[in-house]
Formats: sequence, C-alpha cells, structure tokens
Amino acid sequence: MATDPSTVTNPVPRFPDGFLWGVSTSAHQIEGAAGTRGPSVWDVFTSEPGRVKDGSTAAVACDHYHRYREDVALLADLGVDAYRFSVSWPRVDSPGGLGFYDRLVDELCAAGVRPVATLFHWDLPVGLDWLERDTASRFAEYVTRVADRLGDRVGKWITLNEPAEHTLLGHALGVHAPGRKLLFDALPAAHHQLLAHGLAVRALRACGAGDVGIANSHGPTWPASDDPADLEAAEFYDVLLNRLFADPVLTGRYPDGIGELMPGDVRADLEIIGEPLDWYGVNYYAPARVGAPQGAETESGGLALPAELPFSVREIEGRPLTDFGWPVVPEGLTELLTGFRDRYGDRLPPVVITENGCSYEGLDDQDRITYLDGHVRALHRALEAGVDVRGYFVWSLLDNFEWAEGYGRRFGLVHVDFATRERTPKASYGWFREVLRGQRRPPG
Repeated sequence: MATDPSTVTNPVPRFPDGFLWGVSTSAHQIEGAAGTRGPSVWDVFTSEPGRVKDGSTAAVACDHYHRYREDVALLADLGVDAYRFSVSWPRVDSPGGLGFYDRLVDELCAAGVRPVATLFHWDLPVGLDWLERDTASRFAEYVTRVADRLGDRVGKWITLNEPAEHTLLGHALGVHAPGRKLLFDALPAAHHQLLAHGLAVRALRACGAGDVGIANSHGPTWPASDDPADLEAAEFYDVLLNRLFADPVLTGRYPDGIGELMPGDVRADLEIIGEPLDWYGVNYYAPARVGAPQGAETESGGLALPAELPFSVREIEGRPLTDFGWPVVPEGLTELLTGFRDRYGDRLPPVVITENGCSYEGLDDQDRITYLDGHVRALHRALEAGVDVRGYFVWSLLDNFEWAEGYGRRFGLVHVDFATRERTPKASYGWFREVLRGQRRPPG
C-alpha cells in the first residue's frame, strides 16, 4: 500500500457539516462476470475488431462481482460517506441478478457507507434502442423492480449518467456503443433518454424514494475569440452539450429551436422530463474552447470531430494535461457552478458533484493529488459564492475498463493489476483519506 502523506501543509477548507464525500464507479467498467448477466450494447461493441484501442473487453474487468467485499473494505478504510455505483440493467434482467446488488448494498450498510445507486450508466440491454420511444417505458419498469428490491436501504438515486456523452459518442459519432454515426439524427436518442429520466423519477417517487437526482456532464464553453463566427459556434456547442440536457430537466423546456427537432408529443413529454428533483448531479472534467468550423476534422481530448460539425474544439493553451490529454482547469468548476446558479436561479436544486477525476499512471500519483486538491478548493469557492453544493464524488475508486480506451487509462485512487486483479491503494488514496479525516476533526 502506498504510504499516507505524512503532513498536510495546506489543508483544504472546511465544508459544511453533512457535506457528502464519496467515490464513484460504474457496473460495466468494474463488475466483470459477464457470463452471469445478459449482454449489453457494450458487449456487442467491444466484440467488434477495432472498436477498443487495446482490443480488450469488460468480460472480467476488475472482477468486482466476486471481489466486492474487498472493495467495500477499501471504501471503509478510505473513510468516505457514500459510494456511487451503477446497477446493470442486463444483470437485473438475468436470473438472480438483483441478488448481487442485495449483497453489495448490505455490505455497504454494514460498513457504514451510504449506497448511491445510478440506474443507467450506458450498458443498455441488447434488443433495446434509445432511438425507440418504448425504451423509456421499459426503463421505468426496470427502475421499479430495482427500487422495490433495494429501496429500503438505498436512500439516494441517480436516474441516468451522462446522456450527453451517450448520445454524442454512441449515437452521433460512433466511437462508443452502439457505434452509430448519425450526427444530428441522433437527437431522438437524447429525447428518449430524457423521457426515461422523467418516467424514472415518477417510478422512484411511486416506490417512496425521496432523494432523486440525475448525473449530467457539464463544463464551461469558452469562445476561441471575439470573432462573431467563433461566438456563434461556441453558443451552439454550449446548447448542444450543456443546455440540451439541463434545460428540459430544470425548466421543462428545450432551448430555442431544439424542441421542434424532437420526436413525439414534445410538450407532453417535457412535463414528464421536468419532474422536480431533490438535487442535480454534475460531472465535471474540463472546459471546452470552441470556435467556428475549420474545414477539417479536429481533435478534442483524443476524440476526432467530423469537419461537417458547425463548430471546432480548440486547444486550451498554457494548461497542464492529464494522461488523457484533457486540460486541468480547476477554476472552470467554480465558473460552471456560479454560471448555473445565475442561469437557473431558484429552478436549480442543491448540486452534487457526482464525478470529478483524472487519468494518470503510477502509484505515486502526485499529479492526481494536485488535480483533486485544486478542484476541491474550486468547489469550496463556489460554496463561498453562494452555490448550494451538497457533495463531491471522485471518479473513480478503481482503475477500470475505460470504454473505448480499454485498460489504457487509469482514473482510480486504487491501482488494479489487470492480470491478477490485485488492488493497491495509490498515494492519492492516502491523500483523500487525510482530507476526509481533516473534514471530521473538530475545528481548532
């Protein structure tokens, strides 16, 4: 085990009593045991040559299905208040699938760690399709089954994780499952996920759930210049990646010009999508610097963007980069949260940072410590500016299967040897444990 930092020379500021500290994972990325559940669109995607950079699959991943007790012990030693995990819809559809989550939740409760369940984190069962409206209704039925079984112990729920990325990467650009390259014809997948969210909120309420949110990814959009073409492109990008998924949930309306592009009775659907939430989850990684199209394919954090898009994503210069090539911009989190407060006002419920993290190699991961330290301080500045923030979850507890990157990116506080599945806490694990201990020490 990596040693704890011996001293905390500049401890992070104190957060309010009751602030929720946690870590996050997702089922497909860590569980493994693929033979004990039905197939998902990600199993199909990863079976196709060339889809994943290292040719790997998540058939075993971290083998969390068999080693969950070891992982819960790591959570207890870390000292987190809560653990955000996802429930695999294909596993729930399989015989005995809910039994695994019964065991996991019981283990968490026995360890004094609060279970926070995400109900969809991209692993759609084979045979379902977000381009089809019926998938939203099927999702609500699945949510009811999960809530009926786990609701006596799970008190905090997340309907969807990052529908923006699932739509953009999976349905518009084809670099994630299900591998479609529909560009703007992918918009029905966005609408049906949002409808599924609203139906899930209603289903959870019907089961007695009283602490319900969503985990949307957001980041500030910075125009590449003051040129009108760059300003217009940045505004379009902001609508597409931020407001398309926040406005309907928080205001019951799509941004101007978007609603008419969506299928079905959009006005009636928006009444469902806009069901009131108890809190709003934000996954934050970095801002985007956006300008007018450049007439050629561009790259954003290793992602190739087609030339026909009405914007291009530019480099944010003068910033350190993670191993994923993402810029490190902690103040972007403060800007994002204060901007949301100003935009949505009383419509914005309390906020929880449901993901924040970075990819770096090594057990002595000082770059990760610097990254997390900077973002925790940026979050505290948002609190001081009047944003009602109630929690912070690090992505991720474990190194895991990082989607189309395979096992080539390491986001974990805990190193996983993917040959043996041995867990080894990193220096960042010790740092975060000291942060949590500091938050709980009496003032003075």
